[in-house]
Amino acid sequence: MDISIIVPLYNEAESLPKLYEWIARVMKEYKFSYEVIFVNDGSTDESWQVIQSLNAQDDKAIHGICFRRNYGKSAALYCGFKAAQGEVVITMDADLQDSPDEIPELYRMITEEGYDLVSGWKQKRYDNKLTKNLPSKLFNATARRVTGIQLHDMNCGLKAYRREVVKNIEVFSEMHRYIPYLAKNAGFTKIGEKVVQHRKREFGTSKFGLNRFVNGYLDLMTLWFLNKFGKQPMHFFGLVGSLMFMIGFVAVIVVGGMKLYALSHHVSAMLVGVNPYFHIAILMMILGCMLFLAGFLAELMIRNSPSRNDYLIKEEI
Repeated sequence: MDISIIVPLYNEAESLPKLYEWIARVMKEYKFSYEVIFVNDGSTDESWQVIQSLNAQDDKAIHGICFRRNYGKSAALYCGFKAAQGEVVITMDADLQDSPDEIPELYRMITEEGYDLVSGWKQKRYDNKLTKNLPSKLFNATARRVTGIQLHDMNCGLKAYRREVVKNIEVFSEMHRYIPYLAKNAGFTKIGEKVVQHRKREFGTSKFGLNRFVNGYLDLMTLWFLNKFGKQPMHFFGLVGSLMFMIGFVAVIVVGGMKLYALSHHVSAMLVGVNPYFHIAILMMILGCMLFLAGFLAELMIRNSPSRNDYLIKEEI
């Protein structure tokens, strides 16, 4: 099979028939063998009934997955990736803001130019500039800085993947925003970008609020930490903990030495027990010990993890 198209959706019943008609027209024009996987993320409207109706019309091309409740886009993509059979996997949103006409060129970039992943870039957007465009630009600038991947629109829903990529990454929590980073960490480094058309929403309203930008930054820090210290947590916690303990220990000696110096020279000095610097030093020593122990326990957990020796092998001879 040439292409698997994964469409995660939540309350998009009105747009689904038009979206599938458009996809089918493009696929037939370019003579692709294909499948469309609609992942219904716990919709409360008639989305699942529409998918069932479409499946009845073309059960070979249309597959549906229906969650019992709303789990989020990452869960929908994870299940879609697991089910995909095509050599190239395309993801796109169900709101008709992504154009299926972009699929043939995305497919060509994967198959002919050798990209592992190609991300869309909605250079000209029709979203609200204050609530979406500006926060999105700040978010993407930070993501480029942290991940080292020079994409203008990391979170664009329209992406193309080599099948091997989606079978070797795990999308969880709200990490769908950073799939290119997950792919890079898994060793798929040829990541490209294509300017794609952004269309105005025809039906319904956006399902994402401003809180996604706050969550996005927290998730980015999580991924950065896991990538850098996920296999060796002691390298982080042990180092920071040891430094804090040594600084606190030296500070305690200094405070004690100053007190002894004052006593030996018959100079009035503050009691060590009421000296604020003494308490700060003790606190640093305690925190240093706690961080060191946290790193030690994390190392024990990793040593006993069944995935401690999971490595992706590119090829063997």
